[in-house]
Amino acid sequence: MAVIRVGSVGLGGISGGVHLPGIRGADNLELTALCDINEKRLAERAEQYGIAADHCFTDYRDLIACPDVDVVDISTPNNVHWEIAMAACAAGKSYGVEKPITMDSEQADSLLAATEKAGVKSMVYFSYRYQPAARYARDLIASGRLGKIHHVSMQYYQGWGLESKNCPLVWRFVQSVAASGALGDLGCHGLDLAQFVTGQQYTRVSAHLGTIVKERRLPDGSGTGPVDVDDFSNILAAMDGGISAAFQISRFCRGRGNYQRMEIYGDNAALVYHLDREPGKNELEICEEATGDKYVPMEIPQQYFVSQMQCFGNEMEGNGDGCNADIAVGVKNQHLLDAILRADAEARWVDVQ
Repeated sequence: MAVIRVGSVGLGGISGGVHLPGIRGADNLELTALCDINEKRLAERAEQYGIAADHCFTDYRDLIACPDVDVVDISTPNNVHWEIAMAACAAGKSYGVEKPITMDSEQADSLLAATEKAGVKSMVYFSYRYQPAARYARDLIASGRLGKIHHVSMQYYQGWGLESKNCPLVWRFVQSVAASGALGDLGCHGLDLAQFVTGQQYTRVSAHLGTIVKERRLPDGSGTGPVDVDDFSNILAAMDGGISAAFQISRFCRGRGNYQRMEIYGDNAALVYHLDREPGKNELEICEEATGDKYVPMEIPQQYFVSQMQCFGNEMEGNGDGCNADIAVGVKNQHLLDAILRADAEARWVDVQ
């Protein structure tokens, strides 16, 4: 098996928690270069992962040009996803990118065109596609066990945005960097997860978004600044197959770390997916005639336990399992996010392009 050499751009929380250890643990990936504008963080990660100084960069263009980089891993703030991925395409290098993929649909469409023109591979990091309960639910639904699906209900709750937590005005609260708030940060995951498990696409949406804390202290302590993104998003959606879906997304839920609950109701059975009901635990329950119409836990087969970054490596070598999201999926998600923002702004149902 040929080893794929990875250069990673953006070394913050998601990189340190998922990307870098996942790359190190994958059997066909090798971390060869790092890039971050924060030189202290760059030096710390370089020491942690044994990356030589001449393979550490503060400009992503230098990392992409490095001859020891085959593919580019992008986990920066949202406002630079597009330009880094476009530069990777221009260099003929495949890439993986965090979500949301771009700041708007226009950027997303141009990135898709550039990716196709360059003939490079791509992957969007919709992390919850790699939860075993979600993968098992997908196969149960595809097998017909639930019958015709009527309803999907999704909650995605975190609590770090509460005013009592005194979180400063980090980039996730700034529209020019994040594009949207809880919607793009959490909602895009929930929306993708419902589409992933049902196999159906969205057709139209209605939404109510709001900002609860409108001013936050600046990180440097020099005062306060405005929050100009949503703290919560409530979404109604119609999907193909006659599915009615509802989403509640918020960063203002006390006691919630990274809590998800998704309920899927069909003619013959229903599923409840849980993440973080108990910290770090992933669960699936089923209700059907065989259970006496009671919800009972399901044992998840070992085949559904996978690593996101191993799946990235497999996708980059052309050996994906069909469950990964490429840039075309990311573009659909970006159009969906823009439709939701428009639906809220115009207080009406909006068709999804």
